Amino acid sequence: MRFVVDMNPSPEWTHLLNPHGHDAVHWLAIGAQDTPDDDIIAWAAQEGRAVFTADLDFAAAIATRGLTAPDVVQLRSGSTDPVEVGHFVAQSIAAAGSKLSGGAILTIDPGHARLRAGPNQASTPDEP
Repeated sequence: MRFVVDMNPSPEWTHLLNPHGHDAVHWLAIGAQDTPDDDIIAWAAQEGRAVFTADLDFAAAIATRGLTAPDVVQLRSGSTDPVEVGHFVAQSIAAAGSKLSGGAILTIDPGHARLRAGPNQASTPDEP
């Protein structure tokens, strides 16, 4: 899967995601730190990348607008440190697999992940 890591998670997330077979870039390598979320959403959709973030605004924008891209992986844990939660995040993304498409939102809480299907997909179970 292709990801753009939003500004709030560390650039270290690219070093965790890439060895798991993903193509991840941090937004700082793409654009300015103060780029509006809507611009990041548009860029991610155009480039076929999911947004990896700890910011709830991305998922809200995708869900309320009924967008079919990009997908969003959002961290809701107390820590966004890849050393602390990286293994569970990688497992959750792998478990979601091809269901993480079409504007889907994968929310990762401590020890629990849930997938909300995109607007053109059938409902998915609570667990990815």
